Amino acid sequence: MDYSVIDKYIDRLIEDTTPDKPIWNIENIKHGKKPAWNYIDGCMMTSLYTIYKQTGLKKYLEFIDEFVDYYVYEDGSIRGYDLETYNVDNLNEGRVLFDLYRETGKEKYKKAIELLHSQVLGQPRTGTGNFWHKKIYPNQVWLDGLYMAQVFYTRYESEFNGGKNYADIVSQFQSVYDNMFDKEKKLYYHGWDWSKTAFWADEKTGLSKSFWLRSEGWYTVALVDAISYFDDKAIAEKSQLIKIFRETLEGLESYIDPAGHMFYQVIDQMGREGNYLETSGSAMISYAMMKGARLGYVDKRFARLGKEVFDGICNRYLTVSEGKLNLGGICLMAGLGPESNRRRDGTFEYYISEPVVENDAKGTGPFVMAYTELKQL
Repeated sequence: MDYSVIDKYIDRLIEDTTPDKPIWNIENIKHGKKPAWNYIDGCMMTSLYTIYKQTGLKKYLEFIDEFVDYYVYEDGSIRGYDLETYNVDNLNEGRVLFDLYRETGKEKYKKAIELLHSQVLGQPRTGTGNFWHKKIYPNQVWLDGLYMAQVFYTRYESEFNGGKNYADIVSQFQSVYDNMFDKEKKLYYHGWDWSKTAFWADEKTGLSKSFWLRSEGWYTVALVDAISYFDDKAIAEKSQLIKIFRETLEGLESYIDPAGHMFYQVIDQMGREGNYLETSGSAMISYAMMKGARLGYVDKRFARLGKEVFDGICNRYLTVSEGKLNLGGICLMAGLGPESNRRRDGTFEYYISEPVVENDAKGTGPFVMAYTELKQL
């Protein structure tokens, strides 16, 4: 296909966005939420910075700076951010602050980094040392949270703390592997309640019921991105994570749909009625495969497989309507609980019931990230 149309798609997202009303944040628009710091915008900022580094086009950096500048005040406080919620999702957008601080020299970005790092220091933990996903989800570890917290944590350690807490980061990934990885299916469960008390958790294992694609995607990206931010001298730590990453991708390989060249929303339930090929998780795994192969963490065949998945997304879900490109097949949201929302019970039926939308950043961000890797093949 003509990949240059994707550049036009990215430009459209930028042109139709203002900091207070990003076109890609479908979830906020749908619920009429006020502008606030969030991981969805973080997905787009990270991917756009990657595009800037690759192309050198200042329009991308200027857009990112203008966007994030709106959310970060001069004293380093952040619009809509509440430290006391201890929500690891809020750490994700902090990744781009390191890049903006280096590019612009604005001290407020450094202050905001320190504010978010104070959350890392105070984040409640399970008995295994893993961060709680949120304060309202005590003792719960979600795969999503590894992407949200550990990549920011790794960047802080590498750039500001001399890697003194690398062992803690590796331990949290290892704990997820030890407790959430199904060694027969070679997949990770979406959630794990260390206390085994959540309504969705298995009484014996504390695990949720299903293998949700996007959570697998978050986790693979968490691994490949965190590894890439470790200092090269941290040989033992990187080797331990690369081993986990390699086994993770080798397990996912067998779940690529041979006809659609993507992954299903509930990844191990191919062909089950209601299940569908989903964009965001497929794009994340595509990115992780191509990046992992490029950096030498996994076999070179994963570069080909990642491209195959990316092309599958383009062929199925990249469409033109009224002269504008749109990216479809994106699960809008999914989660586990809380107690007041028992519909979110981690079952197959739940995951396929959530809305499927176009152009939401949880899909477009990873799609653009995968595109940047594709251009480097």
